Amino acid sequence: MEQLGAYSDTEKLDYVFYDVLGDVVCGGFAMPIREGKAQEIYIVVSGEMMAMYAANNICKGIVKFAEGGGVRLGGIICNSRKVDNEEQMIRAFAETLGTQMIYFVPRDNMVQRAEINRKTVIEYDPAAGQADHYRNLSRAIDQNTNFVVPNPMTQDVLEKLLIDYGIAS
Repeated sequence: MEQLGAYSDTEKLDYVFYDVLGDVVCGGFAMPIREGKAQEIYIVVSGEMMAMYAANNICKGIVKFAEGGGVRLGGIICNSRKVDNEEQMIRAFAETLGTQMIYFVPRDNMVQRAEINRKTVIEYDPAAGQADHYRNLSRAIDQNTNFVVPNPMTQDVLEKLLIDYGIAS
């Protein structure tokens, strides 16, 4: 992004978003933090076990880098996959981590319709309910003041949370 001029003073950017894979806390995740380019981290997760496992691992990485810099977790964004009890489970997941679920994005096929037309939902149908969800999410991020160093959970605690919400038996 630096090579493309994203951090040039002429750009006057308010936000830069990085989308990194969460299956491992890898160099791609750590680089923006190490270089002081990430102050707020929002983790996008669904109620699926592996997504929550990855999010918990990302929290472990945030803890590691929080000591040497100002990086903090701004919250969890649930990108729904229509898992049973998903919204309640992700709220409990966020609380256990010591953070908040900043927004719940419901699943909607409008996303697929926009993608096949090579547009964002807001470009494709600005009046769609799903477009409003993305606008509300951006406002929630913009107005957020709750930044924390998370408390990652053990595998046992994560599995108990999944069991408590009826996902595993």
